[in-house]
Amino acid sequence: MSSELRVVLQSFVLSLSLALKMLLGSALTALLAFVPLSTTLARQIPVVDGVIGGVPSTETTFFEETVTPISAATTPGKLRIVENSGVCETTPGVYQASGYGDLTSSESIWFWFFASRKNPDTAPLAIWLNGGPGSSSMIGLFQENGPCRINNDSTTVSLNPNSWNNVANMLFIDQPVGVGFSHGTTTVGTSEQAASDTWKFLQIFFSDSRFSKYATNEFAIWTESYGGHYGPTFAAYFLQQNAAIAAGTLSGIPINLKVLGVGDGLTDPLSQYPGYISYAASNPYHALVSTSTIQRANTSWTKSGGCKDQITSCYNTGSTSTCSSAQSYCNNNILSPLAGNYDVYYVLAKNPDPYPPDLSTYLGSSSLMAKIGAESDWQESSDTVYNNFAKTGDWMTNSRPHLETVINSGVRTIVYDGDADYILNFNGVEAMVNNLQTQFSSQFQATSFSNFTVAGQATGIFKNAGTFSYVRIFGAGHEVPAYKYGSLTTGQAALQMFTQIMSGNGLSST
Repeated sequence: MSSELRVVLQSFVLSLSLALKMLLGSALTALLAFVPLSTTLARQIPVVDGVIGGVPSTETTFFEETVTPISAATTPGKLRIVENSGVCETTPGVYQASGYGDLTSSESIWFWFFASRKNPDTAPLAIWLNGGPGSSSMIGLFQENGPCRINNDSTTVSLNPNSWNNVANMLFIDQPVGVGFSHGTTTVGTSEQAASDTWKFLQIFFSDSRFSKYATNEFAIWTESYGGHYGPTFAAYFLQQNAAIAAGTLSGIPINLKVLGVGDGLTDPLSQYPGYISYAASNPYHALVSTSTIQRANTSWTKSGGCKDQITSCYNTGSTSTCSSAQSYCNNNILSPLAGNYDVYYVLAKNPDPYPPDLSTYLGSSSLMAKIGAESDWQESSDTVYNNFAKTGDWMTNSRPHLETVINSGVRTIVYDGDADYILNFNGVEAMVNNLQTQFSSQFQATSFSNFTVAGQATGIFKNAGTFSYVRIFGAGHEVPAYKYGSLTTGQAALQMFTQIMSGNGLSST
């Protein structure tokens, strides 16, 4: 499908939605809340009723859906896997496994494991989580940092020389249940609930004789987008569980957490939402919308009862309805209108941007699914999971305290961002970073940015302070490893960042 046809279809669906809502009223409005109006590829944040990151207009408080597998005999508390399928990772001698960890008889989480191309027995283990909420981590695997990369034809893949399994064992997880190839009854609507289920999955993973040898290796969480909530929340929860195991109040396998990486993440909305206004007006490339649109958004931020007041009330009360209303108001009046006609994930392209290529055809192949052991049809983003998070107001909660806890615990932490990303732009992310209150904050504030040079080419700016690092990558969109800059190859800058952090060091130029 051409980009022009996508735009025509998007316009038609939106126009039809508005016309039908006028004719048939609120009942149809509730139905249309579940129809994704965005045809943007690499979509991690759904469009609801024409609003990026909108909230369903139905009064339903929670959406329960069971994603039914094509065929499956679950084994609660165990893994079911296919080993060495030959798909994606074709480097000779590199082990891979894909399949399911069955949390219960009706909840199965999909994973795909790739051993490190070098020294897998001693290499660290990193999990990768895409955001949404509701997005599949196959996005990261095939569009960003996995052993292979989807080609422009959307039906084939090529080996990725800058794969992150060059230096680490990589575990891609579709979570929570209902996301990607995962299947079963959707019960998760908050980051805390998602953390609990991912911990349960990892306990199953490390209990399996094929993977138990990795339990003592250094462990890392890498994530992006809604991962600004996931990463800090998961890491803080894992540390809490480890402490309970050490105290003898919980039985389980401790997770040797050493690294947290958060890319283009939503962590502290109160700090980050003004970034939409400043980025839309002035960024390294071009203004996104008119001055009048920016002025309207600014009024929506500052006025009494506006976005700033609503997020503040969410922080102060923790009320589900208050936080959900804040998401609805702020995304309707600030995030969505300021995007203009540019792709929210890469502002150098008009919407929708056909890059990175779509994964649906490749991952929807029945022959591929049989090879890798997938049991349910793949979806890039689960509207049901997204809607459940929207209804709990999780979007507008503040994950910065969790991030501060993790940094202060000694876990090496990096926050990174692509400077061509609007949806979680560097203005907002850097404001969040500047508002951190940790043992390294004074040092971070006193440190000047340095050029992040890769193979002699300046490709970003960075700061290190203690075990905390931040880097802004030039020319990269929302999915930082999917892009290249200057004469560098695709993902080369991201691999240098990953390699340095995973080796226990701060960032440095090469």
